[in-house]
Amino acid sequence: MPDVFDEVHRRCRDGEPVALATVVATWQSAPQPAGAAMVVTTDGTVVGSVSGGCVEADLYERARRVLDTGQPELRRYGISDNDAYAVGLTCGGILDVFVERVDASALPALDAVAAARRDGHPAAVVTCVAADAHHPPTADATNPPAADVDGPLAGDHNPSAADVDSRPADAHGPPPAADHAGARDPARRLGRRLVLTGQRCVGSLGDDRLDDAASADALGLLAAGRSGMLRYGYHGQRRGNGVSLFVTTYATPPRMIVFGAIDFAAAVARIGAFLGYRVTVCDARRVFATARRFPEADEVVVQWPHRYLATEVAAGRLDERTVVCVLTHDPKFDVPLLELALRQPLAYVGAMGSRRTHDERHKLLTEAGLSPQQLSRLASPIGLDLGGRTPEETAVSVAAQIVAARWGGTGRPLAALDGPIHRSG
Repeated sequence: MPDVFDEVHRRCRDGEPVALATVVATWQSAPQPAGAAMVVTTDGTVVGSVSGGCVEADLYERARRVLDTGQPELRRYGISDNDAYAVGLTCGGILDVFVERVDASALPALDAVAAARRDGHPAAVVTCVAADAHHPPTADATNPPAADVDGPLAGDHNPSAADVDSRPADAHGPPPAADHAGARDPARRLGRRLVLTGQRCVGSLGDDRLDDAASADALGLLAAGRSGMLRYGYHGQRRGNGVSLFVTTYATPPRMIVFGAIDFAAAVARIGAFLGYRVTVCDARRVFATARRFPEADEVVVQWPHRYLATEVAAGRLDERTVVCVLTHDPKFDVPLLELALRQPLAYVGAMGSRRTHDERHKLLTEAGLSPQQLSRLASPIGLDLGGRTPEETAVSVAAQIVAARWGGTGRPLAALDGPIHRSG
């Protein structure tokens, strides 16, 4: 939902309901991860995607029906290789999609998420996507292990390639406003939302103990920057399976810090913004470090690189998603900067330069006390071997290496590999 949130919020604020289809579980080589979403509006406009085109036409019709009836649906799409008329995925994956009507009644939750995003704070939306009428609520909660995340929906078997079915959610209309009677009625749980933004909590899932359990586990997913499924009993029992909740996380954007205000940095900043990073360009030379030269960057900082990085580390503004690209290829900038960067738990640290520059830099960093393990984290010379020459081509090779590092890719041609194309994670 993060990619379509603004559209949903704007339409609902203007009094127009929409149908929201969200991928809530995937298996095998599914084309989109959990959290991917598509919106269908009353005028027939479609925003977003859940499968890259495989099932959107069928989902469009279902979304139009849900928009009219207000009755949510949980739909499973499997493989349709042997039947040209079947709706499904040709990639071998399986996914579950929850389709719901979202209207003005959701504005308190949507406003809370919008405010958090505007202020740069993370937020999580917990939505009830399945409630099993055959598992009645029990009186006592247990004290068990953590909730299951990213597996099949409660009550499902492990799906096979032939498992292509439509399962309407167990509902008789849109969920009412917060009303704890839903704890006794599975139909009234569906579509309920709980929004977490820092210390603030908006909405309810219909039961205080369920709210408490879901809040704790959703905050864990939010800290990891992941969306996923949680399952509980009707009163938040972690060993129960009467209620399935999907957590959509809105984490703050990861950071990309580009050091060195050169033409290659402008191209890297541009592709970093395209990938969703909050981009900072830093250089000690004021004449080169200007916003005009780097219009794609969120900020341009004039400061000695290692001093700026030290300030950001001390302020706690870096995390394990942060990417650092050192393009200065000047030892007086590079060595103190990389010495500090490689001591931090960052997602990626890359440095530009020739092999001769790399060898000299490696020697100086070793003398500075970095361990072989720390030095092994340095991507130098930066980027993958694409044969590129221009700043833009170099930026593509850098971005490709960053993506590969994030998802565990090999950087090799897919045609030369076996197994699934889409990795889990």
